[in-house]
This record gives sequence, C-alpha cells and structure tokens, in this order.
Amino acid sequence: MHLKIKNLKSIQISKLLFLVLVFTHAVVVSQEVVTVDSTGVAKSNELLSTENTNAANDTIKPFKRYKAEGISAVIGEYVILDSDIDKSYLELSSQGISIEDITRCQLLGKLMEDKLYAHHAKLDSIMVSDDEVNGQIEQQIQYMIGELGNEEKVAKYYRKNSIAELRKDLFEVNKTIKLAGEMQRKIVEEVEVTPEEVRAFFYSIPENDRPVFGAELEVAQIIIEPEITEEAKQKVIDQLNEMRIDVVENGSTFATKAVLYSKDPGSASKGGLYKGIKRNGPMAKEFKDNAFSLLEGEVSEPFETEFGYHILYVEKIKGQEVDVRHVLLFADVSQGTIDKARVKIDSIRTNIVAGDITFADAARKFSTEKETRNNGGQLVNPVSFDTKFDLTKMDPTLSAQVYNLKEGEVSKVYTDRDRSGKSMFKLLTITNRIDEHPSDYVKDYEKIKELALKEKQLRAIETWQNTKIKDTYINVNEDYSDCKFSSNWLKK
Repeated sequence: MHLKIKNLKSIQISKLLFLVLVFTHAVVVSQEVVTVDSTGVAKSNELLSTENTNAANDTIKPFKRYKAEGISAVIGEYVILDSDIDKSYLELSSQGISIEDITRCQLLGKLMEDKLYAHHAKLDSIMVSDDEVNGQIEQQIQYMIGELGNEEKVAKYYRKNSIAELRKDLFEVNKTIKLAGEMQRKIVEEVEVTPEEVRAFFYSIPENDRPVFGAELEVAQIIIEPEITEEAKQKVIDQLNEMRIDVVENGSTFATKAVLYSKDPGSASKGGLYKGIKRNGPMAKEFKDNAFSLLEGEVSEPFETEFGYHILYVEKIKGQEVDVRHVLLFADVSQGTIDKARVKIDSIRTNIVAGDITFADAARKFSTEKETRNNGGQLVNPVSFDTKFDLTKMDPTLSAQVYNLKEGEVSKVYTDRDRSGKSMFKLLTITNRIDEHPSDYVKDYEKIKELALKEKQLRAIETWQNTKIKDTYINVNEDYSDCKFSSNWLKK
C-alpha cells in the first residue's frame, strides 16, 4: 500500500502542475522563443539548454534543430507544436516557478492529456458556449490590465499588435481547457466511495505510511463597523442623482462619469463596463435586479449593495445576458463614528474577558457581520466550506493574528478595512485547535474519505485514458520516442 501513498502524492503534484498549466495556457501567447535560419538550426535557445534538462530517462536531449513551428504531437484533431512546450516553460519561468525538474516530456504529456479530453468531449457532444469562453477571457484581460496598467501594455508584453489579436489567441486555448475540464468531470461525476471502501483504503496503508494531517484551527470573530449616518447616505445618493440627471437630461456620457467618479477599481478605467451579466451570475442581487429591469439606454435610480451605492446604465441586452455600465460611490464615515465603534468593541472585549458574556453570544448580539454573527462569529473556510483552517494555508494576515492565541483566548482589537477602504474593528478567538497528528480513522474520516475518493477517481481517469488512447489517432514526434510517459502515448 506504500505505492498508494506515493500515487496520492503524485496526484497532488500533477494537480499543481495542471493548475499552473491552466493559468499558463490561459495567458500563453505566440512568443518567439527560438529563431531558426533557412537550414532550420536554432540561433538562440537558452530555454532549452542543458541547464534546464534532466539526465533522467524521461528527459530528451536538448534539440539542436527545428522545423519552423515543428509539430510535437497530433491528438485526434488537435496539433501540439514545439512552441507550445516552449511557451509553457517561458510562462512557468516568468511566474518564478522553477523549471529545473520539469521536463519537456512531462509538459508534452500534460498537453496531450488536455487534447485527448477535449477531442472526446467534442465526440461526446459536450458543449462549451463561446459566451462562457469570452467571459473568462474578459476576466483574464482585466487581470492583466490590473497587473500591467492598460490594454496597450498588455498587448506589448505578450508581443501582440493589439488586444484583439491577444483575445483571438486566448479563445482556442480557453475553449480547449474548458472542454477538457468538462470531459474530466463527466468521467468522475458518478464515482463514489462506500464506507467499506474508505475503511479498506485506510487499513491497507501500512501504519508508518499513513498520512499525517497538519494543525488546524476553528476561528470565530466579532466585527464592529462604524455606523454610516443617514446624512452621509443621503449625500452620496444626491451625488448619484446629479450624475443620473446629467446623463438622462443633459446628454452627458455615462462612461465618462464612471471614469471620473466611480470607486470600482475593476471597471472605472473602462467606463464602468461589465459584459455578459447573467441572472444567476455572481453579481449582487440588487445589481442584477436593476440590470434586468431596465431597457437598453435606461439609467437606474441610485441603489445600495453590500459594496456601496450605485447607478447603472444598460448598454446592450443579449438574450439572457446584459452589458451594463455603473458608477460606484461610498458613503463617508466620520471620525466621530469611528471613535464610537472603537469604544464599543473595547467594551465588548472587556465583558467577554470578565466572563460576563460568551464570545459566541457577543457575536450574535453585537457583530455587524451578517455572514458570521448568527453562527456565533464562526468563520467558514472558503475552500473546504467547513469551519476548519489548515494553519499553513490560512490567509497570512489572519494566520498572524491567531497564531499565538490559545484556545478560548480573546485577541486584542485589530483594525481592518472592508472593500471600500472603510475602517472596522475585529476581535478573534480560537474555538478549537487540532494539533498536527497521524491520521485517525474515526476522527479524520472525512479527510480519509476524500483521499479514497481521489484515488478511485484517478483510477477511473487512468482507465478511461488508456482506453481512449487505443481508440484515438495519436502521432508523437520521434524526438520524444525516449520519453517515459505515464500513459501509453507512444502505443508501444
């Protein structure tokens, strides 16, 4: 069973590589990594030098000659170019990830897996809408703009003549990845493990080889936000109404208002634009209600969401989706209300420490955070959706605030800021601390079940992959004939 644990570790490594490559190919572009003369000899190829290759069996020798845009492999209808592997290396390096132990064979193997999934997704009539792909591309472009400054700089960084050219390159890459993901989900969607399978999985692992689970914490918090006065609320509503009147009655441009005044960093620079808003999408309910209640060209009355105060302009209605522009403003908070909130949380802390009220009851009675107060302030892990946090994977700021707390101890008062930059005050406590420990079948059943399920899913994927490799046209360049792939891509 020792091999099972090794396989489980390899799953995690493969998953990490997969996530890296998903991001890589989400932003990958046709950068020239190798220049070739008329004889096909590479003039410059630092990335593929012997310094970045392994002497292991699954490592091929550095290539000295190339065909322009040479083909590494063909999987069904998909072609993988030498430059696709080169770009994977380039992107990994640019993200500060060491490529020393990642071979071309490994990268090609991962690319071939993705193409195999995508090829059979199409054969199985699995659909991915162009709108869905374009929505993801828009998010990627906005992330790049946030990192680099503007569209022109993004296009230049990725060596494109325009942002439109970059979008075109991103489209096929993103669609292939989405098809591959949907195919994988279909393969494992009905895979389940029974309690007996979980038990057999755990007890077949030699005791010395069983996983060790790291320290975990359960954390609760009390949030006190400074009160926003009715006067401050009315002031911001009046500002938005003035903008609305200027657009509706005086012909001013809504986009200009957003650029000049909106406090939304994700949309202000593009005139407040959000494309492809869906009724079941992630936007705030009040935002969607306004977006879908207006006709094209109409401007909403001011309305409030958890993010602040808005006015919204419907630019285009596209069936079940709308493109909108909005202006976001925040109500001002006075120093007087900030001081009042600080006095209040100091008083709450004093009463908890004195034993006059429990932390959970204080959270239910006083905390201004709707998401946690009804549960006694208990935080929910956004990754696992339970209340346990792995101490090594917590948000660094939160980890630093609770690291030295004893179970049941109340932290000092911390000053935090919400999305709008408004100050708020916070108390923390550890409701349960679970130290690092060898896995226990009863106490750690859910974690062990997750590992057992992952192994069973892996077997299902391997079985599917081995079957489909036999049934699919696959041609791998002879330069990779010495690769030790984990699957039989060479059909030997």
